[in-house]
Amino acid sequence: MASAEHAKLLIVMGVSGTGKSSVAEALAQHFNYRYLDADDFHSDEAKAMMASGTPLTDAIRVPWVHNISTYLRQCANSGTSCTLAFSGLRSDHRQLLRQLPFQRLFFYLTGDKTTIAERMSSRENHFMPSSLLDSQLASMQSPVDEPEVIEVSITPPLDQVIAHCITHAERELTLGKSDDH
Repeated sequence: MASAEHAKLLIVMGVSGTGKSSVAEALAQHFNYRYLDADDFHSDEAKAMMASGTPLTDAIRVPWVHNISTYLRQCANSGTSCTLAFSGLRSDHRQLLRQLPFQRLFFYLTGDKTTIAERMSSRENHFMPSSLLDSQLASMQSPVDEPEVIEVSITPPLDQVIAHCITHAERELTLGKSDDH
């Protein structure tokens, strides 16, 4: 079993509709990591609020991020590497993930509002309505100047976005390993 110091966490973040889940699932499959979707850690109340078009407040988001962090800490302690589809709208939420005992990398998926809105409206069976895109964009605190963040445009086809993320993960995680020795 791998030790916690060798566990890796690939966080795929951005506003709703950028393809976080698709990219995080593909990375999990490629690297044989556990795939996690942060949406699964929301309370039923929070999901109902979003489904009704009500944006979440920071007070509602805090326990959600703590639930994610608690679960991820268990994964790290058991040496389980993970990918996480996570909006990561707030800097303080990303900082909580940086405190976890993983070697980590954030992929910040970005695109123009029109493209994202089109993707959101074409999704089936998702609780997040496209009417919340403006509130997500307004809440997003850009991570581009933060450590361990790779900005990735969602303009290319999905397979190219995934390949780009894989290339960066392989390069960054390999560099991280050699720096430890």
